[in-house]
Formats: sequence, C-alpha cells, structure tokens
Amino acid sequence: MHHFDYRGGELYCEDVSVRELATAHGTPLYIYSTATLRRHFRVLSEAFAEQNCLIAYAMKANSNMAVLTTLANMGSGADVVSGGEMRRAITAGIPANKIVFSGVGKTAIEIRDALQAGIHQFNVESEPELKRISALAEEMGKTAPIAFRINPHVEAGGHANISTGGAEHKFGIAWHEAKAMYERAQKMPGISVVGVDVHIGSQITDLTPMRLAFTKVVGLVRELRDMGVPISRIDLGGGLGIPYKSGETPASPAEYAEMVRDVVGDLDVQLILEPGRMIAGNAGIFVSRVEYIKERDEREFAILDAAMNDLMRPALYQAVHELLPVTRAEDRQSRTYDIVGPVCESTDRFAKGYSVQELRETDLVAFMSAGAYGAVMSNQYNTRPLCAEVLVNGDQAELVRRAPTFDEMIANERVPEWLKS
Repeated sequence: MHHFDYRGGELYCEDVSVRELATAHGTPLYIYSTATLRRHFRVLSEAFAEQNCLIAYAMKANSNMAVLTTLANMGSGADVVSGGEMRRAITAGIPANKIVFSGVGKTAIEIRDALQAGIHQFNVESEPELKRISALAEEMGKTAPIAFRINPHVEAGGHANISTGGAEHKFGIAWHEAKAMYERAQKMPGISVVGVDVHIGSQITDLTPMRLAFTKVVGLVRELRDMGVPISRIDLGGGLGIPYKSGETPASPAEYAEMVRDVVGDLDVQLILEPGRMIAGNAGIFVSRVEYIKERDEREFAILDAAMNDLMRPALYQAVHELLPVTRAEDRQSRTYDIVGPVCESTDRFAKGYSVQELRETDLVAFMSAGAYGAVMSNQYNTRPLCAEVLVNGDQAELVRRAPTFDEMIANERVPEWLKS
C-alpha cells in the first residue's frame, strides 16, 4: 500500500500535488511519502510484536537523512554497509546499539569507528575479516559482538544480480565451514560470538527459499549450542519483495512473520530483520518531464529529462517501474513507447514497448515504487546533477536534498598549476 493517488485526474502524494512539487523544484525529482514509510515500518513491527525482534532498516535502499530520521523516530535500528552509512544513522538519531554492520570489505578505519561507537553486531563474512576485527578490538581494549554471515547455498531474488545465497557469490562463509569458523572465533581475543546471519537475496516474492534457508540456520544454531557456542541472535537479513506493478501480490509481512515463527519455534533468540526495499520502495516516486516524442522505424520513443544515472535499476537489473502520467487526460488514447533518457548509452532505457496514455512534450510522468535503490544509487554521469528529493507529510512538503549547481559540481575538482600556464 502507498499514499499516491489521483484526485480529479491529478496525481497526489498524500495531500500535495505532484505537479506543483515538480513546478517548484524542477525535474527529475524524487518524492517520498512519510505516511507510507511509517505504515510499512509499523506493519512489519506489529507482525513481529510477539517476538524479541530488532528491525534494522537496510540503509542501502535509501539513506536520505529525512527518511532515516522518520524511521529513527519510530524506533528503527539500521543495517549499514559502510562507515559513511553508520555516521548517517547515528546523526539521524539511530542509537549505535541498534546498528548492525554488514558487508564483505570492512576497512580498519570502519571497524575502529564501529567498535568505538559500540554497535550491536558485526556480520562477519570471511576469516581475514574476523582476524582483523579481533586484532583491532584487542588493541582498543574492546569486545566485538559478531555473527557470521552463513551462505546456505539457497538462491533467491528477483534477478541474478540480486541473488546472494549461492556458492558462486562473494558473500558469507561457506555452509560446510561454519562450525569450524565458530569454534575458531570463540578462542580469539576481543571477540564475542553472539549470532548467525543469513541473507539470500533481494526482491523475494515467494517465501519457499527463505523457509528453506531459515530452517537450515535454525538447525545450525541448535548444533552450535550443543557445541557450547552461545548463540543468542539470528539475523534473517532482508529481501522481502514489493509489488512493482498492479496485480503483483508478493508475500505480506504478516505471512513472512508467520513463516518465521513456524521455523524458529521455541528457539530462544533475538531476531534481527534487515528490511530496506519493503519499507522504502513503494514510499517514493520519481518524476520526470517528456522532452521529445521521436518516431523512427515504426517505433515511438518518449525521451525524458531523466536518465539511467538518475534511476539505475532498469539498466542494472532490467527492472520495469510502473509509469503513470502525472495528469490524466481523458481524451488521450493509450500508445506504446520505448521510454528512454538523454544519456549517450544504449542502456539508458527505462522500458521497451511500454503502453501508457499518449505522451506529449512537457508532460510529467511518474515512475512508481522508486523509493528504494533510486536516488541512493544515482550519480553525476555526463555531468548531470544529482536529483532533488522532497519529503511529504500530509499537506506539508520539504526539500530534503537540493540538486547541486554546475558550479558546485565543478568546484570539487582542481586543475594542476602546470596546466594553467
């Protein structure tokens, strides 16, 4: 569910006109709904209300400070994958003891900062990383709570590029090495073994692979406890899918929670969830303006002012976002377009053969479900400024990231003195 709907033929975010926001702030533009962010967090937390559960929002989905502060005010923790994300989380008001640090390439500086902050848990992905954390923790006189990310050899995800649980992926500890790694970790200075972590992919709409992976993890926890390893937490990762177009019905948070309860049973553990897309995905839209309609070789191209650098998912994952006209026109019939951007790359295409209301120059269009892996993955390719972002709350709207000027973009670079002569 989201809070974007038509009123009198015009698209609104909560009680604010999308057209008016585009006029005020320009396009391309990201718009987020506070009501949707809050609802999604609340639905998930209520589904797990009977269990000891930490919801650690996966910041890689959307790390805008206004979005983070909205979730922090609801009691959310954070799953971070860089030192920068950790700094953002703490600045937004998320306590360090609710932060889980994931990722395969943690640097010494990042580990030191996380130890100093006193985070909830490191999700360790290799033996070299374990040794580095141990050495740094001992050096600092700290104890690092760790869970190993175990690769259960269960693959899932909406696309090959977002499946993470197979043997060929860079993530995690191999299943057959898990028990030996836990035994080793228990003997290392500066290490407190507290949990098992698993994450098999993203945009998972069928709970079957999750059930299989979680069942294996629960079995491993029981075996580790029998070996004297005091496992008190299971980090189930994220990955729960969202509907990207009308008619899609992925598993709900309530169904997910019921499955988890069934699998975990009477095992006394803290559950850690790392939802990202599930909270932020349908809470945001991406608005663009039609620049040209081009006809060639019996095809029509709708050329937008947005490009692949602004919304990377279609180029990276062949994802298709539902495209809606910001203003409906009853006198226009549906037409089929290739929806493309201005960047000089063949991959700068949002959709091929997409049917939508007839488009004309200057029309505004909205890519739905763009709140996750949208603005956060954008870049300045072709010297295109990062898009502005707006947060709506009821009838209020605030610019929460402005687009930089060209002068600001260029100011970060320097020309060597020897070139100036």
